Amino acid sequence: MASNVLLIGTGRMAYHLGHAIREAKVPIVGVTGRNAEQLADLARFLKVPALAWGRSLPEADVVLIATSDDSIGEVARKLAPANNVIAHTAGTVSLDVLQPHANRGVLWPVQTLSHGAPIELKDVPLVIETNTAAARDALLKLARAISTSVFELTHEQREIMHLAAVLTSNFPVFLVREAQRLLKQQKLPPDLLMPLWRTTASKVGTIGPEQSLTGPARRGDTRSIQRHLDLLAGEADLRRAYAQLSTMVLKAYGHSTDGIDL
Repeated sequence: MASNVLLIGTGRMAYHLGHAIREAKVPIVGVTGRNAEQLADLARFLKVPALAWGRSLPEADVVLIATSDDSIGEVARKLAPANNVIAHTAGTVSLDVLQPHANRGVLWPVQTLSHGAPIELKDVPLVIETNTAAARDALLKLARAISTSVFELTHEQREIMHLAAVLTSNFPVFLVREAQRLLKQQKLPPDLLMPLWRTTASKVGTIGPEQSLTGPARRGDTRSIQRHLDLLAGEADLRRAYAQLSTMVLKAYGHSTDGIDL
């Protein structure tokens, strides 16, 4: 495993990944960040030193920048050049943003990291990308200490993985939000569809999306689709999204879109 890690960041990525690193028994020499209050809280949670940002930082084999995508380059430029590995945790950001450091890398957990209890990462895919043999060796050791599912991807592959992750997780969650909003408008409990959501997710995980997909577009039931579109007459954006998704499903399963007012 990597000898030790310096963690930069105080947000959700630093919280979840820091916990996973600690659970993997990889020493964290300290955590640093610009938000003093969040830094103190995270340091207490991880039971590691809270290091003031902008001051001299201890040496570490891997410096992990777990900050927002837009701030990675700025943070990297403020780190003194050394022979250690400088890595960020973003899904789409290039290694080039870490220049001029010699050993650059990415350690990206493909998982939704929201507020709440720390997420168990032992089975979560960890994606790494590196530019040198030294960076590859260090990040492979660290990633394999955290997770049993580790992948080396190119930047292009990593970008496609990130896109696929958004399609898999972010958009469906937003559609659940919109569905709950429609239920609230009718004074119905927003959680009425949670059993459906859980069953669908479970089926996708066990038998795959091809066999799990149901509904009017899958069946080619254009009458029901048109009725839904009529009900969304006052929801222009949601109506367009419903029409586009229904059209994609109809075409994917060989159904005609004739008779639908898209």
